[in-house]
Amino acid sequence: MTLFDDPSYNFNGLLALGASGAGAAEVGEVLTAVNTINKAGLSAQSYVTTFSRLGDRLMAAPESGRPDGQTTRFRALRAAQYYGQALFFVLGSDTPGDEERLYKAGRAAWDKFCSLCEPPPVTDRVPYGNTPLPVWFFRPDGSGERRPTVILTNGSDGQNVDMWTYGVPAALDRGWNALVYDGPGQGQLLFVDQVTFTPTWEKVVAPLIDWLSRRQDVDTRKIALTGLSMAGDLVPRAAAFEPRLAAAVAMPGCVEPWRGFPPEIRQILRPGKAETNEIWNKEVVPNLPEADAATMKKRFEPFSVPAMLAARQGKIFTDFYTPARAVQALTITDVVSRIKTPMLVLDYEGEQFYPGQPRELYDKLTSPKDYVKLTAAEGAQLHCSPMAPQLHCEVVFDWLQETL
Repeated sequence: MTLFDDPSYNFNGLLALGASGAGAAEVGEVLTAVNTINKAGLSAQSYVTTFSRLGDRLMAAPESGRPDGQTTRFRALRAAQYYGQALFFVLGSDTPGDEERLYKAGRAAWDKFCSLCEPPPVTDRVPYGNTPLPVWFFRPDGSGERRPTVILTNGSDGQNVDMWTYGVPAALDRGWNALVYDGPGQGQLLFVDQVTFTPTWEKVVAPLIDWLSRRQDVDTRKIALTGLSMAGDLVPRAAAFEPRLAAAVAMPGCVEPWRGFPPEIRQILRPGKAETNEIWNKEVVPNLPEADAATMKKRFEPFSVPAMLAARQGKIFTDFYTPARAVQALTITDVVSRIKTPMLVLDYEGEQFYPGQPRELYDKLTSPKDYVKLTAAEGAQLHCSPMAPQLHCEVVFDWLQETL
């Protein structure tokens, strides 16, 4: 399963390739892009340029003739995927200032896709602090029938198109509603509104449930919450304080996202801000290879607006202490025992970011619980099973249907 020699690029390429089963990519388009990038020489610039151009091409009319609604719809969905691929690595490219533009291009493609769905999702802005949460509420049809509903939660660097791949069609095909949203540190709230992650995710989920509860087509006894990637930490946190959830799924389970950062980065953190930042700026940053610096910019931007704005100027942030403490604040080891909601914890063979943490979460849970490890024998290895999202959804929704 090697598309690129670099593991980070390879993982993202596998995510794009795996999304083909949900119509959110095309195998031939992805592999052609991979070949183009490898021929040019793998770099952030070649990756960003290739995938952003592919997004541009799909948002334009096809050369073969006038497209119908379905053609336009799924070209827009694939474009959203490819813009998302470019967005992920843009901070390491020659044009880091293009980050917000690329996000908006992907968002425009997503919104175009949604507008052509039948029925189109209900869109709204759900009150949350000073910055409302954009939501997309998908329904199997417009009958108004009261249905179970799943709230799909993204991780620290996912886009709306990923929630399509990891849940929306699976929900609709089973007669469920599906709610997609941007929370703090995600999508519009991060790239446009400049709102970073919060450790109190129950305060994000509560207004979503309030919004759903006012709808006649939602069975309020059957509202479930799923969380992909780092949201495998956010979802248990929400479940610990939000009693209205009927079920929750952590994909994978995570209790301390800070452990997902390299140990040589974690050891920089000291009790004092001044000491920590002096080590960061005088000892670490001058010796960071260019690729590692780009990774640090990307991984810390959802936790610090100054870090994000510096990265867009081609600079690395000088305040390491503040975003590092923000990541640490996501630790949920002390609240897992509060969870009463039935929970499914997923794990993956070869889990790169949170090894051992899914089992740790499962062992700490005192609520009704199940644990499933997806394997290489199934083609479902690595973080979030990038090559097997359909299998992934089968496991999740079989459990949800049985639990609810």
